[in-house]
Amino acid sequence: MTSAFVTGGSGFIGTALIRRLVADGHAVSALARSDAAARVVESAGATAVRGDLLDPGTWARPGDTYDVVFHLAAETDLTASPQQHRLVTVDGTAAALEGARRVHAGRFVHCGSEAALLAGDPLVDADETAPLRPDSPAAYSATKAQAEQLVAEASDDRLSTVIIRPRFVWGPHSSLIGAIVQAAQEGGFAWIEGSRVLTDVTYVDNAVEGLVLGWLRGRPGEAYFVTDREPVELRSFLETQFRLHGVKPSVPDLDLPTALERVPVPLLWFFSQQCTLDTRKAVAELGYRPVITRARALTATGESR
Repeated sequence: MTSAFVTGGSGFIGTALIRRLVADGHAVSALARSDAAARVVESAGATAVRGDLLDPGTWARPGDTYDVVFHLAAETDLTASPQQHRLVTVDGTAAALEGARRVHAGRFVHCGSEAALLAGDPLVDADETAPLRPDSPAAYSATKAQAEQLVAEASDDRLSTVIIRPRFVWGPHSSLIGAIVQAAQEGGFAWIEGSRVLTDVTYVDNAVEGLVLGWLRGRPGEAYFVTDREPVELRSFLETQFRLHGVKPSVPDLDLPTALERVPVPLLWFFSQQCTLDTRKAVAELGYRPVITRARALTATGESR
């Protein structure tokens, strides 16, 4: 039986990954820094390992061995300070790599993001040759890029690393969609110049498929985009999510100059710029295909309410 260790296992993607790994017959352990996180990963089917991500000695203990480490933990609060983003996302990734070596894992799969390429310009059919932007003015993007650099550079004969980059992961109980819906209900959300931009999105089961295939087939040190492979208009997609959540918010529209004064930079980019990604590398090298269609995914999301 193959053994896997997951950081960030109590999050939206993490719990879905644990369920998939368990269903595939693997033994799964997951880092939990609190009792609440332990309950979540255990309910998904993993063995909770209490510890601190930044202190690998608390979870990568002598005698522990795992075949693969999936690293999903990162700072996702866009309002957090640059120091906090660096601590959790960059230092946390360095610690996860150290822990993977301590447990003699042969494989390290990092959940990355297209955000690592963002520094103010749209991404239009971007592929993996697009440069990372560790110099991005947005702390979230800069630190995601810095973390990816660590992962790619760490790959060697003892620990091969792979980076999987889903875009805008959605599905039942998505924390991102939930936050947008709540903000819209409370009057804290606005379209930016209509937000009728083309964007890729990734249903959670498809993101997990990419992570698993990255483990099994990814080339060491390489990054791969995975999406639903069906770009959507962002505004229409979110309006559909509002309907699925049973809400009819009255959402204002901001022009760009006003948005520049009011909206954090990463959100400004998200709601006003095209972001489409070329997944042909994942298709060719990993055999990636979405495991659930858009129609089925929307049905599953609606039924979860």
